[in-house]
Amino acid sequence: MKVIAVALIVTVGLFIHKTYSQQTEVITLGVFHFEFPNLDAVQIEKKDQIDVLLPEYECEIEAIAEKLTLFNPDIIIIERPVYQQHITDSLYNAYLKGDHKLSRSEDQQLGFRVAKNCNSKIYCADAWGEHTVALDALLKDEQSENYIAFEDSFKDNPDSLLYFSDDYIFKQGGILAQLRHLNNPELIKKGLGNYLIGHFKYESQEGDYTGTDFESGRWFNRNLRIFRNIQRASKDKGKRILIIFGAGHMNILNYLLECSPEYRLLDVNDYLN
Repeated sequence: MKVIAVALIVTVGLFIHKTYSQQTEVITLGVFHFEFPNLDAVQIEKKDQIDVLLPEYECEIEAIAEKLTLFNPDIIIIERPVYQQHITDSLYNAYLKGDHKLSRSEDQQLGFRVAKNCNSKIYCADAWGEHTVALDALLKDEQSENYIAFEDSFKDNPDSLLYFSDDYIFKQGGILAQLRHLNNPELIKKGLGNYLIGHFKYESQEGDYTGTDFESGRWFNRNLRIFRNIQRASKDKGKRILIIFGAGHMNILNYLLECSPEYRLLDVNDYLN
């Protein structure tokens, strides 16, 4: 029996070793949007924003890029729609030639810099989720009572006090401190909770799933599609992937990466610290 037990332990050990050796290593960098487009639920007032093109911030961003360069990614995934790949390629090639000045966006400020340092390939992976037919019909008519009531559910609901809100510290503590903060696993989990209350519970008619179906498409299906795009980008080459996306996405993307047998998720703060 002892011989069988030892053989089993050895077999399991070899299986685990083989699995880890075949996995693609990934780090995810959750960011705030450097351009402050204010397209998300959380709005940042002009007075609370920073200009990342100022020398003090450019210097800090360069230092952050150097930290991420230590990971030496083969592939960098950025939050741009897949259909903008040719535009991104053109801008990046111009940047390499010295013909393009980096914009304020994090995909250029960090993604382009690290890609240049590591000779990485950049892939656009953003996508929109798909709604049910019934929800598409509701969202189509913005003048209908159902649509107006649904819109009101975002701000007028009994769960308002339950929403998790975080403080932005980039203005006081700098960009690096903000990124370390945003990539705290506990904060990432709390962020997902906001998608499970409030309008998630909204019902156009008692007992239906209007809010739940909306969130399924807007958030969960969207991030599953993003994950599929990550798989597509990494199918041909790449043993190390750096994913740069809005921090909110990490509450699903990190979970998917942790569960997937194809990837091994590492802690980005090991590189940022």
